[in-house]
Amino acid sequence: MSVVIGGSTTNTPKPHKKVLSDLKASILNPALTSHFQCWFFPPPRVRVLLRGDEADDRFTSLSCAEAALPATSLATHEMTSDHTGVTERHVYRRQYNPTSSFTFYVDHDYEIITTFEKWIGFIVNQQNSSADNYSYRVNFPKEYQTSIYIKKFERDYNRILEYKFLKAYPISIDSMPVSYNASDLLRCTVNFNFSRYLVSPKINTPTMGPINDGNPTIGLPVINDDGLVVTTSQ
Repeated sequence: MSVVIGGSTTNTPKPHKKVLSDLKASILNPALTSHFQCWFFPPPRVRVLLRGDEADDRFTSLSCAEAALPATSLATHEMTSDHTGVTERHVYRRQYNPTSSFTFYVDHDYEIITTFEKWIGFIVNQQNSSADNYSYRVNFPKEYQTSIYIKKFERDYNRILEYKFLKAYPISIDSMPVSYNASDLLRCTVNFNFSRYLVSPKINTPTMGPINDGNPTIGLPVINDDGLVVTTSQ
């Protein structure tokens, strides 16, 4: 029986037998939450501040212990006058949850904390913060925004979903309690703002890096000692 989805005369398919191979290929082969990797690429001027004490991109990526795939929803407008007794809701906008949180394991040199503290400090152009007449002027958005990525994959590394967050930047760092109780791993949760995201399914693609799978630094800006962008790495 052929079924026309969405047609005016759509018929419901009849039940049919399921064999064990069908179950193995569907409900017995679920996606797991523990297979993912995140990538954070600070913009060029932020990289200048991080030079000398910055954990490289791969280290920051591997330190990310927890993330959340983004949420989205559709905003609707209620219509009650088109059909008698019928209330309809029509879509007029797609909405994105503007904040996404990432939790990192903090290394013994505290480079994870330093990286995002300096990034946030650059956003507000923080200078002479200990002065009595301390003030600041926020930098332009293009100077502190970047693209960040979440790659969700499985144990076979063949089926991949790549989430690309556009115009992202750290908006806050959660408090990190410390105490004299039994020692535990120190974690740092950073919340990012972004404008929207793109999701791209990929097949048979290596998971290391969204810009170039063989070398995640290819395509990043090359900056000289004066903080000027010279070219992109090859």
